[in-house]
Amino acid sequence: MRLGILGSGSGSNMQAILDAIEDGTLDAEIVLVLSDNPGAFILDRATSNGIPAGIIDCQGFKSKFPDEVQADTARRLLEAGVDIVCLAGFMRLVKRPLLDVFPGRILNIHPSLLPDFPGIDAWKQALAAGATEAGCTVHYVDEGMDTGPVICQARVPVFPDDTPESLHARIQIEEHRLYPVAITLVADAL
Repeated sequence: MRLGILGSGSGSNMQAILDAIEDGTLDAEIVLVLSDNPGAFILDRATSNGIPAGIIDCQGFKSKFPDEVQADTARRLLEAGVDIVCLAGFMRLVKRPLLDVFPGRILNIHPSLLPDFPGIDAWKQALAAGATEAGCTVHYVDEGMDTGPVICQARVPVFPDDTPESLHARIQIEEHRLYPVAITLVADAL
């Protein structure tokens, strides 16, 4: 499978996918990494590993992902021969036309047990709600915010002395393990 990664931050999930490819547990290749944040470390991770990387110019919008920009992003992914698009900390809501170009082939990882705690800072939401369990979910992307069908999940306990940072760190360990597994499940189903 040829993967395209969209990210806005450090790219730790992209690195986990790359590590799984390199250790032979994921039969895939990352062919393009794109970010809406020109200063995102995910771009450095990509270029240092010889993976083509580029910027998604959202025309000055802080959170909007304009239709014409999504169309251009879809074109770039298609030109790279991408089979599956993986959102890895991508902080914009994907809609059409990107969803139309890659139907059932855009995945996202979210740091909660969806449908609980969609949106940003899910681990903080879990702590504030007094949850005794948290985790992460890989799901198909649809037009909603973290509403697509679940592919798989991993659970972590919430400890009484947890801070947002300690809980998030445990969730990220599971994210890094789970995302390559989910990609394999989706690739096998295609």
